[in-house]
Amino acid sequence: MKRVALLGATGSIGRQAIEIISAHPELELVAAASGTTPLDDVDAPLKQVGGDLTELLERAEPDVVLNAVVGFAGIHATLWTLERGIDLALANKESLVAGGELATRLRGRIIPVDSEHSALFQCLEGQSGVETLVLTGSGGPFRGRTRDELQDVTAEQALAHPTWRMGPKITIDSATLANKGLELIEAHFLFDVPYDRIEVVIQPTSIVHSLVRFRDGAALAHLGQPDMRVPISYALTYPARAATPLEPLDLTRLTLEFQAPDVETFPMLELAREAGKKGGTYPASYNAANEVAVASFLAGKLPFLGIADVVADVLERVDGSPARDLTDLIAADETARRFAQEQLTPV
Repeated sequence: MKRVALLGATGSIGRQAIEIISAHPELELVAAASGTTPLDDVDAPLKQVGGDLTELLERAEPDVVLNAVVGFAGIHATLWTLERGIDLALANKESLVAGGELATRLRGRIIPVDSEHSALFQCLEGQSGVETLVLTGSGGPFRGRTRDELQDVTAEQALAHPTWRMGPKITIDSATLANKGLELIEAHFLFDVPYDRIEVVIQPTSIVHSLVRFRDGAALAHLGQPDMRVPISYALTYPARAATPLEPLDLTRLTLEFQAPDVETFPMLELAREAGKKGGTYPASYNAANEVAVASFLAGKLPFLGIADVVADVLERVDGSPARDLTDLIAADETARRFAQEQLTPV
C-alpha cells in the first residue's frame, strides 16, 4: 500500500488524481489539502483548507506527496518532501522553477507530473548519449496570430484551450507560452541539461508530449492522448505502469505536425530562457512577475500583451542574487511581486 498526500485536491490535477487513487487499491489517500475550497466530498482521514501544508504532511506520514498547488505557494511542501527523502510527484512546476537551485541539493526523488516532463522522464530511463531534450506545446488558443490580432483578446478567449482542460492560471500561461518557459526551466533542473540543449517545438494536437534526441541521430518520443490521468497515474504508481480508462491512440488517424514557436509574438518563452541562463533568483522573479501579471489579466486590469511587458520590466529591475536558503528565495519572490504591481496600469 502506498500512502498518498494530495495537495491542491480541488484543482484539475487534484480531481483527476482522486479518480486515479480511487481506481487503484494499492494507493491510499491519507491526506488532502486545498487553498480555499471545501473538501466535503473528498474521502481522506486528514483534510485541510488553507493553513500550513507542511504541518499536514508531518501528521500524514506519506510515502508520496502529489504537489498540485498552483504557483510559488507550493515551494514549502516541495522542499519539505525532498528534505525527508519522500517521493515527490510534482505538478507544481513553479516551486522547482523558483527553487530549483535549493531543491536539487536535497535527497528526495522527483517524479514529474507535467505531461512533457513525464514524457521526458520515461524516454530517458535507462538511456545514455543524450543530445537534446525537446519540449512540445500546443501553441495555445492564439497560435498563428500576430501581435496586432492579440491587442484586444479577452480572458474568456485566452481560456479556450484547443486540446487540454486545465486550471485558469496554466491555461493563460499556455496562451502566452509562459508555460513552455516555466517547463524549460523545470526541465533544466529535473534532468540537469544545459538550456542550450533544450528545444521547444509546437505540436498542435498535443499527441507528442516530448522527445529526446540522442547523439547517434535517433530520437525517442512519447505519444498519448492529451489527458493528465496518464502522467498522474504514472507518477503515483511508479515504477509500475498501472492501467487507465483511456482509449488507445488510433495511429491510422494521426497526422503529426511540428512548428517553431513564434517568440516575437509570444516573448515569454525567450524571457524564461534568459532568466534561466542568468540563474540565481532570476527564474523566481520571472515566475513571481508572471503570477501577478496573469492574475491582473484575469481580473480585467491588464491587457494580454501586457503580461510579457510586466515580466520583462521586472527582470530588468531585480538583481537576481542567488538564494542561500528559503528565506532569501521568499524575499526575492516578494521583491519581484512588488515591482510587478508597480507596473500594472488599467486596460
